[in-house]
Amino acid sequence: MAGLPERPSAWGGLSAILDTPAKRATAIGVILVAMVVAPFLFGTYGTVILTNALLYVLLALGLNIVVGYAGLLDLGFAAFFAVGAYTVGITTLHFGLNFWLALPLAILIAMVAGIIIGAPTLRLRSDYLAIVTLGFGEIVRITARNLRETGGASGLIGIDSPWVFGWHIRTPLDFYYVFCVLAILGVLASARLANSRLGRAWRYVRHDEDAAEAMGIDRVKVKLAAYVVGAIYGSIGGAFFAANLGAISPESFSFRQSVLILMAVILGGMGKIPGVILGAFIVILAPELLRDAGDMRLLIFAVGLLLIMLFRPSGIWPVRSKQK
Repeated sequence: MAGLPERPSAWGGLSAILDTPAKRATAIGVILVAMVVAPFLFGTYGTVILTNALLYVLLALGLNIVVGYAGLLDLGFAAFFAVGAYTVGITTLHFGLNFWLALPLAILIAMVAGIIIGAPTLRLRSDYLAIVTLGFGEIVRITARNLRETGGASGLIGIDSPWVFGWHIRTPLDFYYVFCVLAILGVLASARLANSRLGRAWRYVRHDEDAAEAMGIDRVKVKLAAYVVGAIYGSIGGAFFAANLGAISPESFSFRQSVLILMAVILGGMGKIPGVILGAFIVILAPELLRDAGDMRLLIFAVGLLLIMLFRPSGIWPVRSKQK
């Protein structure tokens, strides 16, 4: 209807560029072909790096629901990543559980952890919530470091990789395609959630909690739903991360991991799915591409990030294309 403001889209300016079914089908086809042939172009090392980038895409999509959709500053997202990884590690190593039985258990435990932590703390706002989530992330990491069941500081080793209909997923190429599927499913779920009634409630709460509550939205329940959905993404990423590496340790889930995932969301553009994907690839690929710079690579990377934040404070990905 003329005169009404355009509803924000999770696809940013992409929905305006790919405005016909033919364009969208072509873009999807090109992306799928690129994902299939990439390992044969970049070799084994490149495949491992791309797999790591796809893992971060999945994690960043989960955090984007919490930060981008619902507007909650979460500094402890790596805790759910750890819960998924350690649940799979403990149940497969100590109890002989199959990976595919351990996976739903990991998701369930992450959801319960999200509810236990989120229910009392999501009544807090802004900085207070950030401090609580930061503490939660550190508590999980320190607990894993001090328990015998989690292997202490050494962690767990020998985590078996899963089988699918007689196919043993164990090589870097196998896991690359598994993470491709996970990233695609993560994008589809994230897009569906953004366009759902719950997604619209998240956006209302993000923009103005008081106004949303006045409109009949239970802001605590809505924020808790975002927190739990984010926990599901994190636990799935952690479960496959543990199966891929076969070994995990507490340092794999440090505060640095939470910062990197949050950086991918902010860098690409909060609430924008293509931007989050782009941000995840930049966070993982940029330090690798700067390896020739030696010890200076992290400094160059940091300066690049500061410049991006200076000139693109809303993220790299545009909100929408300019109207003609």
